[in-house]
Amino acid sequence: MPRRVSLPGASELFRRGHDSAEETAAGTASGRIRHDEKITVYVSADELIRLEQARLTLRAAGIAVDRGRLVRAAIAAALVDLEENGDSADVIARLGD
Repeated sequence: MPRRVSLPGASELFRRGHDSAEETAAGTASGRIRHDEKITVYVSADELIRLEQARLTLRAAGIAVDRGRLVRAAIAAALVDLEENGDSADVIARLGD
């Protein structure tokens, strides 16, 4: 007897992720929720190694994160810095190089 594979319906495929107040608060990385949007970021080999080393350092400290979550936390911190410090934000100085 052939097996039938059960596939998700359209409503399950296209549902939006759940947001809580904590996850959408300014400066808070979105953390471990389903993300509906995607970007591609190209990094150098050195940046990738440093990112992986940071992930492993956090893991050794008991904080299990993946690279995506670490990047989202860094983005949240950069956006808060930009909002709070404007032209003197660290991200502005780094982009000016």
